[in-house]
Amino acid sequence: MQYSIEINKNTEIFDIDKVAKQAAGAVLMRQGKSVVLATVAREEKQVEEDFLPLTVQYIEKAYAAGKIPGGYVKRETKPSDAETLTARIIDRSLRPLFPKGYAYPTQIVVMVLSADPKVDLQVMSLNAASVALYLSDIPMKAPVCGVRIGKIDGNFILNPNNEELQNSTLDLYVAGVKDELLMIEMRALPDQKENEIFIESPYADVLTQTTSQNMNELSEDEILEALNLAQKAILNGSNAYEEAFSKHKKNSQIELKNEIEYPEILAFIENNFQKQIKEAINQMAKSERASKLNKIAKEISNLEIAKDWSEESVLNTLAKVKRKLIREQILNEGKRADGRSLNEVRPISIETNILPNAHGSCLFTRGQTQALVVATLGGENDAQMIDLLTEKNPISERFMVNYNFPGFSVGEASPIKAPGRRELGHGNLAKRALYPSVDENYPYVIRLVSEILESNGSSSMATVCGGSLALKAAGVPSLKLVAGVAMGLIFKDNKYAVLTDIMGLEDHDGDMDFKVAGSKDGVTALQMDIKLGGIDQEILKQALYQAKEGRIHILNIMEEAAKEIIVNEEVLPKLELFSVDPSKIVDIIGQAGKTIKEIVEKFGVSIDLDREKGEVKIAGSQNEQIKAAKDYIINITSSQKGTKKGPKDKDISGFELGQEFQGIVKKIAPFGAFVELKNGVDGLLHSSKSKHLNLSENQSLKVKISEIKNGKISVDLCE
Repeated sequence: MQYSIEINKNTEIFDIDKVAKQAAGAVLMRQGKSVVLATVAREEKQVEEDFLPLTVQYIEKAYAAGKIPGGYVKRETKPSDAETLTARIIDRSLRPLFPKGYAYPTQIVVMVLSADPKVDLQVMSLNAASVALYLSDIPMKAPVCGVRIGKIDGNFILNPNNEELQNSTLDLYVAGVKDELLMIEMRALPDQKENEIFIESPYADVLTQTTSQNMNELSEDEILEALNLAQKAILNGSNAYEEAFSKHKKNSQIELKNEIEYPEILAFIENNFQKQIKEAINQMAKSERASKLNKIAKEISNLEIAKDWSEESVLNTLAKVKRKLIREQILNEGKRADGRSLNEVRPISIETNILPNAHGSCLFTRGQTQALVVATLGGENDAQMIDLLTEKNPISERFMVNYNFPGFSVGEASPIKAPGRRELGHGNLAKRALYPSVDENYPYVIRLVSEILESNGSSSMATVCGGSLALKAAGVPSLKLVAGVAMGLIFKDNKYAVLTDIMGLEDHDGDMDFKVAGSKDGVTALQMDIKLGGIDQEILKQALYQAKEGRIHILNIMEEAAKEIIVNEEVLPKLELFSVDPSKIVDIIGQAGKTIKEIVEKFGVSIDLDREKGEVKIAGSQNEQIKAAKDYIINITSSQKGTKKGPKDKDISGFELGQEFQGIVKKIAPFGAFVELKNGVDGLLHSSKSKHLNLSENQSLKVKISEIKNGKISVDLCE
């Protein structure tokens, strides 16, 4: 059976009861030329442990874009980072809606079978998974809906396609159900402002353009406005899915686990051990607190009254009492476990460039959370190449953030493994927060690595703070300092408290994890996960403004630390950027790359070449090596014969102002296009006069001469 639904600017076509019919729920969804299959499967037997055994997999099939997987193994293997992050978004959006007591191992799989470059696969995949879950026999109150909000020319855009997103200054992804928000991911997208300058080139003296970067932070009011638009769209989508598919939903005969109550044990612990539990709560470190609570449990179990009580029942009841005490103390007394007020940030200490051989480093400590963030600068060859499904060629990632969370940071003896979903997610959040502050035209590739040495909540935000200062310590001219703070929420019976800079205890026993990062001028990234099953905008508004207060407090401390930074110039890589005739790039490379390999080995440098622009970038550790390599390259290019003549070498007699020609585009440069007029003579059509055209080489174009100066011709388009 097929349903076509027009919602939120998109036409979504769902096929149900057509494929994967043995799954608990399945849907084949089409949007544009994209097709995804979402399935839900569950086991019949419940797990004993007290957690939701849900796994989500998002898989992009190479054939969906007409590709064969690269590498030696010609099939899909482990998921890419992009696939893992999308799976995380789906998981975080759907997990809050599973009913309490649900304990069946459940797997949600979303497979991309056909990929349309214009379609937002993240939004599409979440909505497909939501409908598949709603159709299953798992009890869900309503379908989740996901939307994306962009901002183009100052206006918010609902569900921009991938092309529109390229021109957006905002990427806001929101999931919710009905009028409640469940998950938020937001990042500011920087853009470049063009400035005109006059430069000389071998081909023509031109008025060309340089760029400066805008971070495009969002104010709290702008975020709330965008969320309001998202909330209306989510309500529209959730209602549309419910109306279309409620009659196809399977009847639920699932048994939910009843929470086992131990009233006798509860009363005994509350009457006799409250003081000791409060002392354990105030032991801030996770390992210390766990040790103290285990001692209390052992003490209780050794009492005569507890001879018939199981160890599990005592531990579970103890955890309930602990949770209740923490929450009541916050709601009723406005006091937190470590004695802080609700909007107070933990003490901060900062040390920079503590690693003498690293390019830049920062040890950022906030309470019992500590991050050592290290910045490394490299050449173009050090960039991470990423193969995206809808891109024809791999893209180059020049700014990387890696987050590592070893077990010892929380006092656990666990092996250090490859990064998991959590590490990838935290690193991605920090990258989104910091990326707008780094000029896209910065010539070095940047890698930030965050080693979490201690963790008691908010380690991803410590990574943001430490990362911003590590960039400064490495001499990176970042536009502004960026800081992050994690917010929490305690909610009960319409009474709530918003917490600034939450520690691990408040994260575990609280109702929300809301991370906000930005500069003093606004927010660059935020991420929200809710455990309540939804949150209203009034609470969000308070959390945003309270986060701003905390962020500015942290930035003031960071600014003082930044003044003390001494950049270690000795260890920083050196770089030389110069231009040659583009036709000479082949001489630098040599036959089968022989010449460039010899230069690299002889001078101990790395070389990056731009064939189109004729740009040469040489990086190395010593200025002398770089200068020698540059002189060697210039000697190669100047000694080679047969240099192609530029436009200034042509005879331009006989050309007059206002003359019109049906020309041919011969070369496209960053500052414009060279159009052949006649007899091999070119005229420059500046990029500012052809922005609305998608020019290509050998394209026919009607132009007229607008200027003849110093033996060079400039042209305009004919009207």
